[in-house]
Amino acid sequence: MVISAPTGSGKTVLFELCILRLLSKFICEDGRFIHIKGTLKTIYIAPSKALVQEKLRDWNEKFGSWGINCLELTGDNEFYNIKNIQEADIILTTPEKFDAVTRYRIKDGGLSFFSDISLLLIDEVHLLNDPRGAALEAIVSRIKMLAHSPEMRSSPLAHVRFLAVSATIPNVEDLAEWLLVPVQGIKKFGEEMRPVKLTTKVFDILMQYSRGKSALVFCSTRKGAQEAAQRLSQIAMTFGHSNPFIKSNEQQERLREASLSCSDKQMQSYIIFGVGYHNGGLCLKDRNLIECLFLKGDIQILCTTNTLAHGINLPAHTVVIKSTQHFNKEKGLYMEYDRSTLLQMSGRAGRPPFDDTGMVIIMTRKETTTSMCDGALNCRDSSTDCLRYYKSNRMDEVLIFNPENYAVKKGTSSDRIERHMQEICVQKVNELTQHQMIWTDEDGFLLKSLDPGKLMTKYYLKFDTMKHIMQTPVNCTLEDALHIICRAEEIAWIQLRRNEKKLLNDINTDKDGRLRFHILGDKGKRKKRIQTREEKIFVLTNDCLTGDPSVHDLSLSQDMNSICSNGCRIARCMKEYFIYKKNYRGALNSTLLAKSFHQKLWDDSPYLLKQLPGIGMVTAKALHSMGINSFETLSKADPRRIEIVTGRKYPFGNHIKDSLLSLPPKVDMKVEEIECKRQEKSKLVVTLTRLTFEQSMQGG
Repeated sequence: MVISAPTGSGKTVLFELCILRLLSKFICEDGRFIHIKGTLKTIYIAPSKALVQEKLRDWNEKFGSWGINCLELTGDNEFYNIKNIQEADIILTTPEKFDAVTRYRIKDGGLSFFSDISLLLIDEVHLLNDPRGAALEAIVSRIKMLAHSPEMRSSPLAHVRFLAVSATIPNVEDLAEWLLVPVQGIKKFGEEMRPVKLTTKVFDILMQYSRGKSALVFCSTRKGAQEAAQRLSQIAMTFGHSNPFIKSNEQQERLREASLSCSDKQMQSYIIFGVGYHNGGLCLKDRNLIECLFLKGDIQILCTTNTLAHGINLPAHTVVIKSTQHFNKEKGLYMEYDRSTLLQMSGRAGRPPFDDTGMVIIMTRKETTTSMCDGALNCRDSSTDCLRYYKSNRMDEVLIFNPENYAVKKGTSSDRIERHMQEICVQKVNELTQHQMIWTDEDGFLLKSLDPGKLMTKYYLKFDTMKHIMQTPVNCTLEDALHIICRAEEIAWIQLRRNEKKLLNDINTDKDGRLRFHILGDKGKRKKRIQTREEKIFVLTNDCLTGDPSVHDLSLSQDMNSICSNGCRIARCMKEYFIYKKNYRGALNSTLLAKSFHQKLWDDSPYLLKQLPGIGMVTAKALHSMGINSFETLSKADPRRIEIVTGRKYPFGNHIKDSLLSLPPKVDMKVEEIECKRQEKSKLVVTLTRLTFEQSMQGG
């Protein structure tokens, strides 16, 4: 079957129905389910690792209790063998990985499982029109060819079923013909089947509020931004010469010329209607073109991801935040934007000197409107400003129409509602003042952000996390700093799962002496049982920073990625706070911790060379075995000996040594004390001399 249907219309359910139909073949006449591992395989192919991992978690939960074995084949999961593939019932993979596994591993059994393939599920099949589509085309062609070979006549592969789905397949009939799909297997659904017609709503909002001026539409994903631009340009096309995004013939001509210089084929068709999209996936030339057209006003509507909210100065009269959720790759699920991101997006509306006024429209669910109100307090100069912020975001209207969401009884007068808003402002201001985040005058009317408050805003930390940092002891050790990060609100979503405890207990026992720090019990001995989320994070971190973690479980690895990215940010904030408090020891330890989180290595790890380009874990271990575990020893090593030990060919050794050039230069520091007789104080003169590469290596 080939299905073309809008996003959110239930295409995933079709995959699951096909899997269930296949599994029904294991049901005996007496109704028992007798499953034989790996004999009827389903191959699920998706364009991204994040999508594969999301489906893996979902299907493990749904089918795992039946004994159905799901296997991930992506670049993130290298811990599998041919036996794992042969015993898997559902293989979830990306086109490139599956192509590589089945193309280059024929000799060691890479194609031995092909005869068991009964179902091929292709998600986002429009990838065929992408440069990456060649890998997907090769996979399908390979399966089709083998399915029709005489040797496979009696195998499940001879009757393999294809199911390809996408929200955007313009030539669905051609695709069906290529997949040998009969006419009755072609299903095409239009926008009328979309459960939530967001994009049309966006168009109506733009017509109502943008007043013919520029607008930014923030979408949660790159694909979402592209689809929004596509839909808006399609609607604009229906207006013909009355396109609301085109103001003059000169503008139309400039857009036609610009579209010819755009290398993105899809973007070319949107630009001529005054619509564009912007994300990190565009090449530099196209990004610069779109930014220039938007700043000049030739492109009136720009659909983008939240990355545009930071750094790039592309203000607009109207900002539409299409959803307050975004897809978190590390966790594999949709999460709410934090307040700072929403404020950054909103800040693009009506920025001087481009506009006198601005408009922000946030499209969200009812249950999330409450938490959005608290963001007002981070950027105001007085209590009156806080109240004005609420009103400018139409919070007074929200309170009137949905009073129960804000602890206000229905039917409360508008005066009482305004007093309630004032009470919320005063409460939040008092909390910030109490914890020295802001300064207020005696009347609590004037507000001024203090250094801790500025740091909390700069690093987008949660209030409780900043309070933990400010309560750190003066003699903060490296271990103390690590414990603070383990208690941070930013990673409070990480849970201690029952099936993880044994592994974590074994890691903390640390019979090989790998870890730098351990969770200790009451008597100072290493705890044999990990019992809390904070202890799990502490043990995971220490395992990861050895440079050779023993944790390879998918969910734990994702937890660790999040811990490292958030931990680095929190540690950098700690460093600046300790500098502000003139706490040298705390600043030094938090700096070391930030660097360790960034590189996922302690400073004394035997695998420090992993930081260099071209050196992975296998190479780092091989170099360590020959006594090369530092930049200095690597600089003195013989390139040919490196090649022998690592089993690599010439000129690999030269490339590895050349990678040392990517290191920042070393400096020689001299400190001299000079007496100052007049003031009866001493002055320290610090002289820094930059060393050449040869000098730095000789100096050790």
